[in-house]
Amino acid sequence: MAARMGLEEHVMFLEKMSQLILSEMPEAEYSSIFNDFVESEFFLIDGDSLLTTCICEKSLKRGQELHFFYLVECYLVDIISKGGQFAVVFFKDAEYAYFNFPELLPLRTALILHLQRNTTIDVRTTFSGCLSQEWKTFLEESYPYFLIVADEGLNHLQTHLFNFLIIQSWAMKINAVLSSGQASDILRLYAYFMPTKYRNQMFFKQNKERVENAYKALITQLEKCRVLALESLFGNLKWMHMMEEACETISLLKQLWPEGSDIRRVLCVTSCSLSLRMYRHFLENRKKTTSGQKTNIQQVKSNCLTLQEMEDLCRLHCLSVVFLLHLSLSQRACTRFITSHWINDIQTCLKMKKWCDYFILSNINIFEFWNLNLIHLSDLSDENLLKNIAFYFENENIQGLHLNLGNVIMKDYEHLWNTVSKLVREFDVGKPFPVRATKFPFLKKSPSPIKDTSKEKMPNLGFIPMSCEVVDKFAGDILKDLPFLKSNDPIVTSLVKQKEFDELVHWHSHRPLSDDYDRTKCQFDEKSRDPYYLKSVQKYHVFQRFYGNSLELVSSKVIVMQATKPKKNFGEPKSKKTRETKAEIITRENKKRLLAKEEQKEEQKWNAMSLSVEEEVKENLTSGIKKLEDFLKSCKSNSVKFQIEMVGLNACLKAWKEHCQGETTKDLSIAVQVMKRIHSLIDNYPELLQEADQQFIARCLKYLGFDELSSSLYPTQVAGDDIKKKKKNKYSVGIGPVRFQLQYMGHYLIRNERKDPDPRVQHFVPDTWQRELLDVVDNNESAVIVAPTSSGKTYASYYCMEKVLKESNEGVVVYVAPTKALVNQVAATVYNRFTKNLPNGEALCGVFTRDYRHDALNCQVLVTVPACFEILLLAPHRQQWVKRIRYVIFDEVHCLGGELGGEIWEHLLVMIRCPFLALSATISNPEHLTEWLQSVKRYWKQADNKMGKNIASKRHAGSCANSHHDYRQMKQSYKVRLVLYGERYNDLEKHVCSIKGDDICFDHFHPCAALTTDHIEKYGFPSDLALSPRETIQLYDSMFQSWESWPRAQELCPEEFIHFENKIVIKKLDARKYEESLKAELTSWVKNGNAKEAKMVLKNLSPDSVFSSENMIEMFPLLVEKLRKMEKLPALFFLFKLGAVEGSAKSASNFLEKKQESKRPPKAEKEANVMANKLRKVKKSIEKQKIIDEKSQKKPRKMDQSLIHEAEHNNLLKILEKNLEIPQDCTYADQKAMDIEALQMVFDRVKFARKGAELIALAKRGIGYHHRSLTAKEKQLVEILFRKGFIRVVTATGTLALGINMPCKSVVFAQNSIFLDALSYRQMSGRAGRRGQDLLGDVYFFDIPLPKIEKLIKSNVPELRGRFPFSITLVLRLMLLASKGDDPEDAMAKVLSVLKHSLLSFKRPRAMEMLKLYFLFSLQFLVKEGYLNQKGSPTGFAGLVSHLHYHEPSNLVFVSFLVRGLFHNLCQPTRKGSKRFSQDVMEKLVLVLANLFGRRYFPAKFQDTAVKFYQSKVFLEDLPEDFNAALHEYNMQVTKDFASFLLIVSRLADMKQEYQLPLSKIDFTGKECEDSQLVSHLMNCKEGRVAISPFVCLSGNSDGDLLQPATPNHVILRTMGIDHTQAPVLRSQMFDNQGRRMPLNAYALDFYKHGSLIGLVQDNRMNEGEAYVSLKDFALTIQSISVSLRELCENEEDNVVLAFEQLSDTFFKKLNKV
Repeated sequence: MAARMGLEEHVMFLEKMSQLILSEMPEAEYSSIFNDFVESEFFLIDGDSLLTTCICEKSLKRGQELHFFYLVECYLVDIISKGGQFAVVFFKDAEYAYFNFPELLPLRTALILHLQRNTTIDVRTTFSGCLSQEWKTFLEESYPYFLIVADEGLNHLQTHLFNFLIIQSWAMKINAVLSSGQASDILRLYAYFMPTKYRNQMFFKQNKERVENAYKALITQLEKCRVLALESLFGNLKWMHMMEEACETISLLKQLWPEGSDIRRVLCVTSCSLSLRMYRHFLENRKKTTSGQKTNIQQVKSNCLTLQEMEDLCRLHCLSVVFLLHLSLSQRACTRFITSHWINDIQTCLKMKKWCDYFILSNINIFEFWNLNLIHLSDLSDENLLKNIAFYFENENIQGLHLNLGNVIMKDYEHLWNTVSKLVREFDVGKPFPVRATKFPFLKKSPSPIKDTSKEKMPNLGFIPMSCEVVDKFAGDILKDLPFLKSNDPIVTSLVKQKEFDELVHWHSHRPLSDDYDRTKCQFDEKSRDPYYLKSVQKYHVFQRFYGNSLELVSSKVIVMQATKPKKNFGEPKSKKTRETKAEIITRENKKRLLAKEEQKEEQKWNAMSLSVEEEVKENLTSGIKKLEDFLKSCKSNSVKFQIEMVGLNACLKAWKEHCQGETTKDLSIAVQVMKRIHSLIDNYPELLQEADQQFIARCLKYLGFDELSSSLYPTQVAGDDIKKKKKNKYSVGIGPVRFQLQYMGHYLIRNERKDPDPRVQHFVPDTWQRELLDVVDNNESAVIVAPTSSGKTYASYYCMEKVLKESNEGVVVYVAPTKALVNQVAATVYNRFTKNLPNGEALCGVFTRDYRHDALNCQVLVTVPACFEILLLAPHRQQWVKRIRYVIFDEVHCLGGELGGEIWEHLLVMIRCPFLALSATISNPEHLTEWLQSVKRYWKQADNKMGKNIASKRHAGSCANSHHDYRQMKQSYKVRLVLYGERYNDLEKHVCSIKGDDICFDHFHPCAALTTDHIEKYGFPSDLALSPRETIQLYDSMFQSWESWPRAQELCPEEFIHFENKIVIKKLDARKYEESLKAELTSWVKNGNAKEAKMVLKNLSPDSVFSSENMIEMFPLLVEKLRKMEKLPALFFLFKLGAVEGSAKSASNFLEKKQESKRPPKAEKEANVMANKLRKVKKSIEKQKIIDEKSQKKPRKMDQSLIHEAEHNNLLKILEKNLEIPQDCTYADQKAMDIEALQMVFDRVKFARKGAELIALAKRGIGYHHRSLTAKEKQLVEILFRKGFIRVVTATGTLALGINMPCKSVVFAQNSIFLDALSYRQMSGRAGRRGQDLLGDVYFFDIPLPKIEKLIKSNVPELRGRFPFSITLVLRLMLLASKGDDPEDAMAKVLSVLKHSLLSFKRPRAMEMLKLYFLFSLQFLVKEGYLNQKGSPTGFAGLVSHLHYHEPSNLVFVSFLVRGLFHNLCQPTRKGSKRFSQDVMEKLVLVLANLFGRRYFPAKFQDTAVKFYQSKVFLEDLPEDFNAALHEYNMQVTKDFASFLLIVSRLADMKQEYQLPLSKIDFTGKECEDSQLVSHLMNCKEGRVAISPFVCLSGNSDGDLLQPATPNHVILRTMGIDHTQAPVLRSQMFDNQGRRMPLNAYALDFYKHGSLIGLVQDNRMNEGEAYVSLKDFALTIQSISVSLRELCENEEDNVVLAFEQLSDTFFKKLNKV
């Protein structure tokens, strides 16, 4: 009782824990838990959560062990194929939870053994529980990123165990991921992600003792369960006795079968013999008890089997195991499924048997030196097979059916039974035959004991015949093998006739709809002449130029059209000089004269300045040198530059000498300045150096102590005579010249840049790889360009634009950018760079995004996002415009692998016919991508040739050619080049932040510290792991220390290294060579047996482990402050949650405000108030005066009065401003960066924006934040001010990393997240170090664990892999284009290109065949639903469906509701003849739409919450009844069609693999057992096993189950490459894998009712920014529907149209209010 009491005491606390977890659930993010096929973060899977989740799977019947193992392996294989790296953990304590479920005990034990012995998975079973010390240590060492855990167990006790695990993980800063509600597609696994938060870490800290006590009480309670469970079966035999009994039985068997055996036979005989002995013991005990001796053993209530009956049961079991040994899975999949249950009396025996299985398996290690085969641990028993055999003996056999067992089976069975009888020594267990010695039935009688699967009516297999060119050309090759329906088949004859609906309500469903382009809010109506309107256009253009100007300091270029002449190839040498004309001679002479004049001017200017500069250098070296360098930048003439450099050198040397006179410790930064000047002189002006200059330089080198260099430059003794030995030591820097340059001057080393200008580029001298890009554009070729962030790859795109702009007024360049922010930025750059006089109505640059468009189709440079460009390419009546496209530029093309919209990028790349440039940051398989694109271009070459021939033949026939410049006449190249460039301009150095006391410290993080010797051995050094020169020196020193007798120490010493020998100027390239040599050397250590030394090297380089438990958000302002002191601003701070981004920015601002408050004199506040009051009074009197003046028209005498007021007003204003001014150290803003007017202009644009006021207030403090739910104007404010240098601190999410041009000095990662992966890390850190401003960029890691940092630095960037490329709506859009295109031939070529070239099927013929079948399925579906006819032409509401393509399958369901007239029934006005609808109707309409277009699920468990909601309902109600019924009917129809489709596709499956377990690859094909009549009798269900995995058939599932809409994916054959996620079904209720219903979030309806974003944050647990974005999306969808319906409907007064218009209006009004 005490222990029971013990747990009750803690019930309240356990409840508190589960409420804490419940309250976090709705905020869980549903997202992909690892990204893009990189080795993922290391994470853990809780083994018991995995077991519970799989056991609860709907398709699994208890007792079907092999099916269970198949589920587990499918799950794990799915994770591994997506790059998951994990370990599975089984806690010892967790076993206690199963004592009430004895059937699961042996299963759990077998699962652990199977994963350990038969797979390569890392399984951990040594931890006692999640609160143990060793578990804590393990977490600290391995630092997993998250733990996959269940939120509900098999009973409440197990749920508590899971809760402890979640709470403890959070306390250790490890995130939890729920095992329920997961969904998987080709590329990703989606799950509920519950991040660790500070408040949860604190909960554990504050309640540590209570947590531990509650845990102990729970375990004690569970131990009680074990005692009770055992007592009822084994009487006075305790746990230990049973273990001993099991060991004894096993030892005995080893003597009987010395030659070894396999686990199935062993478990069968040991467990049968042990349970028979125990059962006899049990019966004896029972006798004693009932004969009146009162013992404390519970009365066994049920009647139970006699010992003979138990023997029968064991015989049946042995026989079933023999069946397992000899039957192949293909036979077992056809086993009859017995639905009868075991009778109650047999339960005790079955339980006892399971316990015995468990005891044997737990002691399996006794078999160590014995030959035991553990392969088939996954298939130890099969309950359905056992029932089948039992059923045969007690029903059919008795009725006279006598079937032989077959020879092999009989022998094996006799052998097993005889062994059992030898192991049970105490009594005789009878002969092997007859199998049933008693008559007692074990199965309950039932009217239909065998599940009949033949009744399930599978739909008629066959496709509706279609005659359509697309089908023939794309899938023609497979049609002959497919079944087709006859034309008189009822399915074909009953195809929907659309007319009926149209006539009913005067609708024209087939009327062509305006497309997204027409509807997108056009910012300006291109034709208006209204003066106010023209002013706003002008304002827009002015702002765009201003925005563009902030992006780059390039003056605008006027484009003049040139007649295209054949291009010169700049690569070739110039041919012999042609005679110069007179004009050319004159211009040359003029140029010469101008240059001379310029040089003279510069010389005068320098002479005027030189003295003051020299003075300044003396007084303050840094500022003096800065002035000097600024002057150098503005200079053009080399001779003047040379003079300046010499003056600088002289001054620096003097400074160094003076410095060395007094100081004992030397400040080497002065020496660095000396060396910098020497580098510059020797590298830039070798031709100007006189002997005296060389002598002077040699002397400088001597002073620094670099004698050898000095004499190599100027060999005579003269140079150094006057420097005495003693003095020499005084001035020398004390280290060798090479080490000095690498260690202290690393980032100043001269880059190998080309000196020869390229006539094609004005502002800078392009590198070799950049010239290759120019050649690509000149030759009209395509290219894939992979280069790191900020290496200057975008400039090729501007060259490309310029080229097209010069060629004609017709050609178009399309620039595709992944985000709206990037679109705005590129457009502004184009506005700023180019101006061109165009004919009226034409524009230079246009923009098209989902929110607005501007000059999109009448411009020459269109900047857009992928989805919008796809709309234009797929629009049948936009083909004339598409033909004008000359070039397409894809920026950030690696988004092709991205989570959202990756397939759209694919479609664009294959649909365009012109050349393209695809720019990308790092991807790891650019060759694969390029190869794929080359195959696409080959297709277009053939298509163009064919079309060319057709056009030519038409011309011959006399038809007039199109007057528009056709692109086919343009010379087009089909070549696709791959241009790779890996070098960054500036070095990046990394630092780890740690907190010591109240201070934040930074430790330098050496990139090599991220590596392990294993990693180097396996993969070598990562290709982009670059070291800065000082890091290279550190690596050498560490190697030198770690191996005393290192043979190459001398040769690789920096001073001796071959490429550095006697070089005064070491260049960046030389340092790279040195770095490469050291890396190669270290790799050879690892490979040639010196791994121990190599380990030491890496250990010496790594920083101390940093793990702090502070609340990092609170420390954030201190971090910013510290960076300011170190002069590391401007900086970008990356965080990954919208709330944290805003919160951190505000906390930094509050910190500054407090600082300012504490500095203000105490009376300042009062004075400010007094001033403000005076000001108000003066203002009033000025206004009064105005009114009086207006009334009296005469020239007033009191003019002077108003002037006095005016003056007083201005004076007061000044005083007030001064009072309220922010002091310099209380803001991060750089006031000098922008003038007041420009600043005001930027501020004015966001005055009325949602976050406007807040952003302006932050900006005044020099702080900003940037994330996706800000509007374009708000983002631009932050971008412009940051680039101009006004704002110097910006917190941002990952959206900023995609190509936005915001270079800075430092990048800080201030929050760990799943979205911080190798790719985003490289893109984000790439922002550090502004080219031309900083030679070194700094990256700081704040609150990011070391293992994660190591992972980021060393892991590879993702490979791009294709995703599933089709959707039903895409197929419909393609068919629309094919049948309605203005140019049918061109349209057909595009459609086929999309169908044939998906990245998924590239080089994978089977995937291609599957896609062809899916395409046919889609067509079938569209024909049946009435969107296409049998000729493939669109009918009915095809336009509306394709218009809502963002929302499949909701768009299909919506239209089916519309066609059924459900909306007409719902939308009844308040009274007849009225055009308004009641609130009630509107809310119902929103309810329907929210169920279709606003779907966000909560985790199932959240429904148990006890939280009170204030404004919202939170859980979305079901659809109204009539809608729900219609949805059900729609789903059933689709599911039926999809099922028949799966049956047809099943022939693509690889059956060899289907009979293997997916992970352990254990094969169950086996030979079919021929000679047994009983086998053929039991395994006679051959039908209905076509598309279903044979493992799943073991639970009695058959093809008929495919007719259920909620069939889980793994039921289907897994090698078909397709599953239920591709069926256009919209589930009205969603269930997670434990069968619990997942509720929908009612955010859209709640907002419609209360109009409050705060309500959604508080009750619906959404982030404010995200809620706003979701609502805006929802509103746009309603608007889109409403516009479409208006266009389709004749009747002005149609209720549905009016209702949607009313709803769209109200919804937008509410949204605009927030």
